[in-house]
Amino acid sequence: MERKSILIVDDEIEMRKVLFEGLSDNGYVLSMAEGTAEALRLFVQKPHDLVITDVRLLDGDGLSLLERIKNNSFHTPVIMITGFGTVQNAVEAMKKGASDYLLKPFSLEMLEQRIGIALNGRLHEDLTMPIVSQDPRMKEVIHLCQKIAASKATVLLQGESGTGKELFARYIHSHSPRRDKPFVAVNCASLPDTLFESELFGHEKGAFTGAVGRKIGKFELAHEGTLLLDEISEMSSLLQAKLLRVLQEGEVDRIGGRDPIPVDTRVIATTNRDLAAGIEKGEFREDLYYRLNVINIKLPPLRERPEDIDLFAQFFLKKFSSLHEKGVTSISDSALAWLKQQPWRGNVREYKNRMERAILLATKSVLGVEDFCDDDPPLRGGLPVAEFPALSLREMEKQMIFKALEKTKGNRTHAAEMLGISIRTLRNKLNEYKINNGEPVQTMNDG
Repeated sequence: MERKSILIVDDEIEMRKVLFEGLSDNGYVLSMAEGTAEALRLFVQKPHDLVITDVRLLDGDGLSLLERIKNNSFHTPVIMITGFGTVQNAVEAMKKGASDYLLKPFSLEMLEQRIGIALNGRLHEDLTMPIVSQDPRMKEVIHLCQKIAASKATVLLQGESGTGKELFARYIHSHSPRRDKPFVAVNCASLPDTLFESELFGHEKGAFTGAVGRKIGKFELAHEGTLLLDEISEMSSLLQAKLLRVLQEGEVDRIGGRDPIPVDTRVIATTNRDLAAGIEKGEFREDLYYRLNVINIKLPPLRERPEDIDLFAQFFLKKFSSLHEKGVTSISDSALAWLKQQPWRGNVREYKNRMERAILLATKSVLGVEDFCDDDPPLRGGLPVAEFPALSLREMEKQMIFKALEKTKGNRTHAAEMLGISIRTLRNKLNEYKINNGEPVQTMNDG
């Protein structure tokens, strides 16, 4: 499989170094440039699959570079990064064709996710499932999403992890009159309360220690577009009250700001928890619940949709067989029957990972039950027999990682996919084990 190439453009050498070190283990071919002229020279020499550029550069600006790249190669995604974001800059970047707009500081995990989105047609690899279903309830959900897409009503998407809540949020956005405006996603569970208010509503320069410049909040960035509040149940009571005010008044107050700022932002919230139970426990505001719950959409888990097991199997079979250049053409009836018996606690996300691993390691053109069991006899509950029963949990984890690396011939990206973890988590685990980057990985048989 051909490795994706990324051109990184930033005039700060430390930033280039951080991005290079952070992304170099992900299987990408990286090129570095400190300015517009060098970036264009490298891009003309060899077109890249993705460009990441700062907005402010020594010999020009990122928006001009964005235009030049789009004129040369319209379909190449460009991610803009900046420490001095404004609504005008964000909107201008999106109008000129930017795939994404990230405000510094951002985590490497977030950048990796946005790269995945940009390289997969603006959808993360977990979100590339088409919205199709053979299940009657899911067909009703799809029809409902189509009906309410044109409205400005808030939407509450409920369902277990992995059922595709973000996919449906994007589907609603893409079928709405806001489709050409920004879609901004915020994971409420990943941000501490100390940062959440600033991320959501923004702040003015000097509003608090460390506020060295104005920061535009996600509500403003999503103006005239859609804001996804993922895992809304994880938001603190104080922030719930402030969110309720924004939804009621249609305006935000930046931290340290003097005047409220009007926003026209459609909100879609998701949760994998029972919000009604959260209200009873005093963990979630009842008034916010009713404000969000104008349109309520509940996604059934995969284990209750056996018809979709067949449907998705064919989709994943075609996708991953092509992606990994494997000659897998079909799946046996017994394997399909076995897949339908599994609990799929991780739903479509877990099913996708299991299918990809089976295809990646398959030695025949037809997938059988044995391809899903990683050399162990299958259990009805879907869990393999413990492979290292005499070891500690830490040592068992270590052995599993080494085995995955051995099976993928040291390819960390494929090993992470097999294990169902991010490449960053895998790197951190290897650092814990004090494994040098250049050291060949071998399984340890002395336990």
